[in-house]
Amino acid sequence: MAGGAAAASAGVWIWRTVRLWRQKDPAELERRRRLAVNARGRISTGRILELLDPVSDGPAGPVLLYEYEVAGVTYQAAQDLGPLPEIAAAAPFLPGQTASIKYDPRQPTNSILASEGWCGVPDLTRGTNPPSPPDESSP
Repeated sequence: MAGGAAAASAGVWIWRTVRLWRQKDPAELERRRRLAVNARGRISTGRILELLDPVSDGPAGPVLLYEYEVAGVTYQAAQDLGPLPEIAAAAPFLPGQTASIKYDPRQPTNSILASEGWCGVPDLTRGTNPPSPPDESSP
């Protein structure tokens, strides 16, 4: 009986060890989510609302809040642009702009403003310079 209990304990330990070893890091899970939405997503027009203030224990990069509409329902979402440095550099200049938003048609709350292979911000493609701030000297 003791041998059976020891074998069961060993089996549970092995199962937990393998499960922890196979778990993905949160950054990798987010990258996969962005890629999946990009692959199967539909595009809707949206608007970038604001650049959110950083919070302690929050995302490392800039976070943009945006809204979009699907089938008459307006959704608001936020995306951490830290993993997308070329787009993150432009984040301070984006609030107020119209953008294309990709969303999962099976779950419209799952959306992206940009991913590794796609950017919904007009005039901003990966590898280009961020837009210039508005000229305050013009009337």
